[in-house]
Amino acid sequence: MSEETKLPEENLNNSEQEVRWYVIHTYSGYENKVKANIEKIIENRSMQDQIFEVSVPVQDVEEIKPNGQKKIVQRKVFPGYVLLKMYMNDDTWYVVRNTRGVTSFVGPGSKPVPLSDEEVKSMGIEDYVTKCNFELGDAVTVSNGPFENSVGTIKEINHNKKTLVVTLSIFGRETPVELDFNQVSAIN
Repeated sequence: MSEETKLPEENLNNSEQEVRWYVIHTYSGYENKVKANIEKIIENRSMQDQIFEVSVPVQDVEEIKPNGQKKIVQRKVFPGYVLLKMYMNDDTWYVVRNTRGVTSFVGPGSKPVPLSDEEVKSMGIEDYVTKCNFELGDAVTVSNGPFENSVGTIKEINHNKKTLVVTLSIFGRETPVELDFNQVSAIN
């Protein structure tokens, strides 16, 4: 097979086939809409095994109103950008690049460049993205919310929505309840 007829995947080296963080540029103010659109596409096309995280990092900022009142508001850490943890291949590039509101991947020309491990660490990206350290079948305790201190078993994990479906015993019946990653803790 000549160099010209090779498929793009064959031209990728091993480091480009790793799960890496990529940055996409969006229209101003469309970050959350782009995130929702990409998550919907991931769900519709069953791409959960290729695109793992879609994130618009926010931080709480104290704002002082003209009347002197203080109010906590959430501000985007990187306005105009959405972060993706994914495998880079033709399918994922096409899906992301052609999502409404996405203007481009960050990188020279049309070649997306993944964030280096140092950039991820220095920007604190992993701190903004909720991690899931659970597996199907794990026993967990609900740490907050209306089912606090209840014990259950994980039946589903949705990395995109950052939720778990946990089966809890409610009124003597096994009931599936959807909870955020941060609402449960593992039983040791």
